[in-house]
Amino acid sequence: MKAICFYFQIHQPFRLKRYRFFDIGNDHYYYDDFANDDIITRIAQRSYIPAAESLLRMIEESKGKFRCAISITGVALEQCEQYVPEFIDVLKKLADTGKVEFLAETYAHSLSSLIDAEEFAAQVKAHGEKIHQLFGVQPKVLRNTELIYCDDLAPQILNMGYKGVITEGAKHILGWKSPNYVYSAASAPKLKMLLKNSKLSDDIAFRFSNTEWESYPLTADKYIDWIASTPTEEQIINLFLNLETFGEMQSRETGIFQFLEALPRFAAEKGIDFWTPSEAISKLKPVDNLSVMHPISWADEARDTSAWLGNKLQNEAFQKLYSVAERVRLCDDRRLKQDWYYLQASDHFFYMCTKHLADGAVHSHFSPYETPFQAFTNYMNALADFIVRVEEQYPLSIENEELDALLTTIRNQAREIGTLTKEVESMRKNIEHFNEEHLLREAAKAAIAEESKPKAKKAAPKAKKAKAVEINDEVVTTEPAPEKKPRRCCKKK
Repeated sequence: MKAICFYFQIHQPFRLKRYRFFDIGNDHYYYDDFANDDIITRIAQRSYIPAAESLLRMIEESKGKFRCAISITGVALEQCEQYVPEFIDVLKKLADTGKVEFLAETYAHSLSSLIDAEEFAAQVKAHGEKIHQLFGVQPKVLRNTELIYCDDLAPQILNMGYKGVITEGAKHILGWKSPNYVYSAASAPKLKMLLKNSKLSDDIAFRFSNTEWESYPLTADKYIDWIASTPTEEQIINLFLNLETFGEMQSRETGIFQFLEALPRFAAEKGIDFWTPSEAISKLKPVDNLSVMHPISWADEARDTSAWLGNKLQNEAFQKLYSVAERVRLCDDRRLKQDWYYLQASDHFFYMCTKHLADGAVHSHFSPYETPFQAFTNYMNALADFIVRVEEQYPLSIENEELDALLTTIRNQAREIGTLTKEVESMRKNIEHFNEEHLLREAAKAAIAEESKPKAKKAAPKAKKAKAVEINDEVVTTEPAPEKKPRRCCKKK
């Protein structure tokens, strides 16, 4: 039996306002609230909400046979809560159906997995807590930012408790192999991998409305026929898309929503199921190990990380940002930590890309800046002010070795406190148990002693007590009359 695994990504960054050099040290607010409100509201009304409502109808009309997965970043959730809370309500309805799986990812849609394992773990944990808070579910499969993955990440992902990871089915990694199977990670064989079918995914995301495309127009029955015609042994077709494909990248007028809603009906006719990522990795066994020595992603033609770290501008900003990571984690300033998350969004580095041709056109389409150099300058000004604020709490004059020693001491103390806390808790439970046993023993002894006592004799009559009587304002104590002895009858001789 063949199955389709649909996954939809939702992300919007907090975009920066025009931040000048002279604002450094004077203005600590970096965001363009008007642009953020306008963009998230427009896309939610044109794409996110109608697409989510289409998914609801597909689940209802198929009587639960249609299933899919959604991954929404923490920063996108914050914007939705602030500007379009009605979209959160629709997502909750999807969660309540039990047919939609929510995936784990980095809270800030960051590149932390490439440079800071501790920050990566902290963000994934924070994201999981946010998903559980809003939707009452706990993610079991991880989707890293932009599907970034490599062998170095697999052991950490597995240790974090995730059963599977989804990533790009990059041709230079697969070679002759097909993405339509479940694989296991070479560096952590217990971690299962789901690979995006780029060709079939991009047919919807990029080519659907292209009138020059040889397969135009794309209809639901034609698309399902393509999937059904894949080799029988290829059991899983992974279609990974941005949710804004529906209504934003491909406008409503193209018929994209009708295409989406018709898929379950034609799939049922061909005997094709829909599975969530968790269902796919639980039902299918890996056919082989897959090694990914260098990071891959689903961006650009190269399917690597050059979209964010491909030039000197991007790498300079990236290194500067994470140079203060340890210090930020030490502080308790809530606003500082919030800015730390917002500044980590991979979009800021994406805008600095200097690629040309098709890749460059994609970067320009999403960028609010006229040039990559303008994006770099604006970001570095905001980052400079952020670093000044960090330095006020933890001066950069402290050498990294000294800071590392301090952090080691703090971590050792935390572990020691944790151990002592466990010991105290164990001793407390032992004392409570001992007290319970002692009370039971004492009660048993008392019961035995009570049973062994002889029956008490009748009590002797009580002696009469003296009474106080008030006579002529004087209190006179009257003694009880002596008991009369029985008289003896005796006769005189």
